Amino acid sequence: PSDETPNAAILEGARLTHPDRVLWEDVGITKLGLAEFYTEIADQILPHIVNRPLSLLRCPGGSQKECFFQKHAWAGLDNDLVQRVTVGDDEAVAIQDLAGLLALVQAGVLEIHPWGSTLTKPERPDRLVFDLDPGEGVGWDAVVQGAVDVREHLRGLGLESFVKTSGGKGLHVVVPIEPKASWDEAKAFAAGVAAAMTKANPTRYTDTMAKRARTGRIFIDYLRNGWGATAVAAFSTRARSGAPVSTPVSWDELPSIRSGNQYRVGNLAARLPNLSSDPWPDFEAVDQVVPASKRRKP
Repeated sequence: PSDETPNAAILEGARLTHPDRVLWEDVGITKLGLAEFYTEIADQILPHIVNRPLSLLRCPGGSQKECFFQKHAWAGLDNDLVQRVTVGDDEAVAIQDLAGLLALVQAGVLEIHPWGSTLTKPERPDRLVFDLDPGEGVGWDAVVQGAVDVREHLRGLGLESFVKTSGGKGLHVVVPIEPKASWDEAKAFAAGVAAAMTKANPTRYTDTMAKRARTGRIFIDYLRNGWGATAVAAFSTRARSGAPVSTPVSWDELPSIRSGNQYRVGNLAARLPNLSSDPWPDFEAVDQVVPASKRRKP
């Protein structure tokens, strides 16, 4: 930008100090580079993070240095761009637009983890997330098959779902729902899905978090669906080598995806113009609810 100085840059109304600070040393992506990336994909990421309580992974010195989760407002926060919100007994932060997102970049936020509910109805989730986390010895093809199996199980319950790379080792299956079930009901439903899939195929899946139970299996992590729990946002970067991005993909293209960190800051922007269709068609328009008979603990 024309008003950039060695120590500050202004982008979309947000002020970036130390824009040349390197956030991913292995690929040389700077704070300004991250801000420009988010500006380029603003139309894609903002619907998944605005107007929601956020939990943030901050890495002020870059992804190779100390990182920590920030769930509350902090000193030096730009209150004009980032809101402090109270959700029940919890505090959180929220943003409303691209300038707010860039204010998070200014604060060294490398991962954005929204709640599965909006500020309008925080006590009623409007999406569920099943995080497929492969244990030691599980190949990528098994993770892909796991996502397909989750989709088929949910379809049997009358629910459509969508898939994205996690930016790490796995995949996330995301289920948009009408905000009608409580968090406890949503979590009980998600736990029931994980338990049923584990029972049907115990050599392939587990619903147990313990590491010893996960060797050679995929942990179907349903714990993202409780009050205050979060999962990384679609199109958020991850604080991992290569600057990977959690990226929505279509079910049709899933078999051609080769890893959970295939898409990165360096190649995602080139993917978007070449898509023949939205990988998550009608995500916001899906009209479905958690089945009432499945909301209680199995």
